[in-house]
Amino acid sequence: MEDKLHQFFSDNNFDNNEPHSGHLDRFQRKLQQQNNPQKKTSWKWLSVAASVVLLIGFWLGNNNQQKDSLDLADVSPKMEEVQTYFVSTLHQELKEVEKFRSLETEEIIEHALERLEDLEDDYNAFTKELKNTENQKEIIYAMINNYQQRLEILEEVLKQIELIKNTKLEYNEEYI
Repeated sequence: MEDKLHQFFSDNNFDNNEPHSGHLDRFQRKLQQQNNPQKKTSWKWLSVAASVVLLIGFWLGNNNQQKDSLDLADVSPKMEEVQTYFVSTLHQELKEVEKFRSLETEEIIEHALERLEDLEDDYNAFTKELKNTENQKEIIYAMINNYQQRLEILEEVLKQIELIKNTKLEYNEEYI
């Protein structure tokens, strides 16, 4: 075993010489520099200030947006119930539609989502108009009708998806 160990060390050229002169002094200087670090400029205060400015900006923007429009829930408690019903039903229908997203249904779903975005834009216009008009009944009716149209779009998409699903099953294909 000793022979193999001697053979290993003799075959490999290991550096076993003393360090160059002044090595200890250089090492001591580096240690002292680490113990006495120079003060670096800190930008933390600037990032904190930028965060505060952003938060204030969001808060002011949100307050201005609330003053420019009225929602159904702002009109009366009954309208708040109506809005809550429609919003929760729309969310449920959207989840149901998303369950069936596939290559075959992608185009149908995307087209429906574009139509829903258009109706959402119309609804936002109604909320601004509701604040500035005296004839609120017509605007409220239009807002409710807008929600109904969104639900009809989603129900139609679900029917189309079901038709695609049944067609695939008729051709003995597995629907995933």
